Amino acid sequence: MTNKILLKFAKKGINLSPEAYKKVIEAENPLDFTSSLIVKLKGGDFKSKDLVSVSGQTVDEIIENSTIEKSTTRPQLTQKETKKPTPEPKPKEKPKKTASISDFKKESDVKEKYVNKENAEALETVENKKIKFKRNLTKTNVEYDFKIIQDTSKKSYTSGELENLIAYFQSRYEKLANILVKRPELKNYTKVADIEEGQSNLSLILMVREIRSTKNGHKLIEFEDDTGTIPILFSNKNEEVFKEAEKLVKDEVIGVLADKNGDLAIGNEIINPGVMRIPKKEMDFSIVFLSDVHIGSLTFLEDAFTRFIDWINCEFGNEEQVKIAESVKYLVIGGDIVDGIGVYPNQEKELAIKDITQQYNEAARFLGNIRSDIKIIIAPGNHDASRVAEPQPAVPEEYAKALYELDNVEFISNPGVVSLDGINVLIYHGRSFDDLVMAVKEFTHEKNDLLMEELLKKRHLAPIYGERTPLASELEDYLVIDEVPDVFHTGHVHINTHKKFNGIHLINSGTFQTQTEFQKIYNIEPTPAEVPVLYKGQYKCLKFI
Repeated sequence: MTNKILLKFAKKGINLSPEAYKKVIEAENPLDFTSSLIVKLKGGDFKSKDLVSVSGQTVDEIIENSTIEKSTTRPQLTQKETKKPTPEPKPKEKPKKTASISDFKKESDVKEKYVNKENAEALETVENKKIKFKRNLTKTNVEYDFKIIQDTSKKSYTSGELENLIAYFQSRYEKLANILVKRPELKNYTKVADIEEGQSNLSLILMVREIRSTKNGHKLIEFEDDTGTIPILFSNKNEEVFKEAEKLVKDEVIGVLADKNGDLAIGNEIINPGVMRIPKKEMDFSIVFLSDVHIGSLTFLEDAFTRFIDWINCEFGNEEQVKIAESVKYLVIGGDIVDGIGVYPNQEKELAIKDITQQYNEAARFLGNIRSDIKIIIAPGNHDASRVAEPQPAVPEEYAKALYELDNVEFISNPGVVSLDGINVLIYHGRSFDDLVMAVKEFTHEKNDLLMEELLKKRHLAPIYGERTPLASELEDYLVIDEVPDVFHTGHVHINTHKKFNGIHLINSGTFQTQTEFQKIYNIEPTPAEVPVLYKGQYKCLKFI
């Protein structure tokens, strides 16, 4: 461990005085303490000359002025006085009776599963286990039923002209109208231009154009279709429909049932495209979901990610954990595998690797250590070297050649849809969450499972055009959710969540990065190093920190 600690500091251009080194190795968890200390030294106001020989006093000052001790020395993970560490108890809960190093986070019994390499007793069950597949040693003969259902990487035909924008919104309206018209109430819907004089009952399929609130607190929304516009009032006295009206956002397509009295139309019902309940599919394999790894950032949790790699290789964990790892057949990475370059102002101050190709090389070094019988699917996020506007093409080979050289890696666009042995997975990085949170007051980043549910109801991944999420005005709107998936996987907000909605697994895979400066401003608390696994159809979540 001594050499590993010294090497970590040396890689970052940091030398420790003997006094400082002694404080590091005497920490409760020296490796985690090292990672956090490096972040503080490289991300603070220290100059290069200050890092030539870091004093013990400097280490003490950093500890005193930060939460570094609390965040890096979790007693329940590193207890030396007991062989069986337990998770820290939650308020008003009885202490866990389990004696293993981890518990699971399940749908019916939510617990935390900690995986800690320091627990030698938990590793005894696998330390002599031979791994059947190993990177660069044995070629896999596993058969995959892998299909790419949707990939827009080479389907960009937009020229940015007005005609493209018109075609884009026409495509959106037609796709969603084809879903809505299957509802009995909308089977014989009327176009705006075809509303007859004196017609009182309206059944319409419309796109939201503008949303306003009246002085009495009602919602007055202007809608349009391809024949004209119509304003519809949603009264706050009709609580149910008013609540749905408050969730409407610009540019989404919905069905509306309304009463028309003269020039005024009063909305009685809002009909979302929605999703029907899907039947459960049997799985005899497992899928691991990652996103927002942010390799190249000073706040990337390298030690935790290394523990994850060891676990997925069946080289680390207790008997139950290894059993899960052995069943893994696919690894899905939903964007931001690297931190990128120039994504936001002054980002270079927060980078450990300041070259995008080198960041992808480092990513290839990690993923190249994953056993070769696991197929890895990678989609881009807003930090990756793909175009910013969605749909984003796959990460280009010119920047990520080292990743392309791994024979078990598949690249796909954002969004993208893949079939993994019959399980359809919709992969979307999730940048539109930012717009949805801004537009609807009841939504938050922390409850991103509700955001995913809302996008499924709207059947569109980024309905709001022209806000924080840049959308390319393609000739076809590829962000419409044409087919209902079995799994909807997102990232971006760095907060792990899971929910089942109408039989669909909604999974946000969190991050492998500690809290960023941006998140501090908005008081967003990430859930780093939590890895969701769909273990033979059952959701589980492992913690590696």
